[in-house]
Amino acid sequence: MFHGKSKSYHVSPPRTLRKTYKDANAKRLPKALTFSHRIITLKTPPFYHAPPNVRHHRKNAGGRTPIKAEARRDADSEPALASYLYSTILSHSSLERSLSFHLGNKLCSSTLLSTLLYDLFLNTFSSDPLLRTAAVADLRAARVRDPACLSFCHCLLNYKGFLACQAHRVAHKLWTQSRRPLSLALHSRISDVFAVDIHPAAKIGKGILFDHATGVVIGETAVVGNNVSILHHVTLGGTGKACGDRHPKIGDGVLIGAGATILGNVKIGEGAKIGAGSVVLIDVPPRTTAVGNPARLVGGKDKPSRNEECPGESMDHTSFISEWSDYII
Repeated sequence: MFHGKSKSYHVSPPRTLRKTYKDANAKRLPKALTFSHRIITLKTPPFYHAPPNVRHHRKNAGGRTPIKAEARRDADSEPALASYLYSTILSHSSLERSLSFHLGNKLCSSTLLSTLLYDLFLNTFSSDPLLRTAAVADLRAARVRDPACLSFCHCLLNYKGFLACQAHRVAHKLWTQSRRPLSLALHSRISDVFAVDIHPAAKIGKGILFDHATGVVIGETAVVGNNVSILHHVTLGGTGKACGDRHPKIGDGVLIGAGATILGNVKIGEGAKIGAGSVVLIDVPPRTTAVGNPARLVGGKDKPSRNEECPGESMDHTSFISEWSDYII
């Protein structure tokens, strides 16, 4: 039974869900979760507050947070996912717990147990409120910028770019705490499972969208600002010869198209746009667009065209083409 403010719901969970929780370590069960014959009794504590600009997604949620409302809706409409949704979202009292549980199951192996990873993720998220703030900002980024993102719940469960980014934040925290062997082990699992290779020393801002995410590589001394969108097969790498600070610095609001490669300790200015497949080897000024191999500024070096919008949020990949008089098929 789910006890809401004004309604109660009786739910008969699938047999696999009952068995999963029966066999689990009792200490790891959410305190609100109890069993009586064929009915789960789950008192739903507050989940998390959505940021102001996504509160409109609370419509018809009965005062509950968007993710839990979405999960209940999906469980009702698709019974095959009921066990998955209950164990991953509905049985948890906070975003941190749900995310820790999900990442632990995704990244575990025969020798790196899910229970160990759950504790690791939860302790790290709980000890640093900024990690939770960044996770909420990343959820919003995916929901707002990606038209294929159906819901916050869909992003939390299925977007490997989002999951890889949150796992990297924990690995980075461990790196700054000089727990480098564990940080590197986690980095390896993230790369194996999500096909996203971000060195744990790399600094990543908030409001990040790794769209599709497959093949993203970010080097050790790279820095990525806030509200940046990066598509699949993007490399922020070194030149292969330099040591020390040798990776790109990406400003706030930057959009990097699919397959783009940025090499060396170069700066991509705030609000810049890097076209798909471009190879960037020198600095790109703020609010400009660089395309090609090697990349050149649209409008020319002396008077480059300026981006009026923030590309990292607008996700506008192709408007610059109208300014290319020699673009012919």
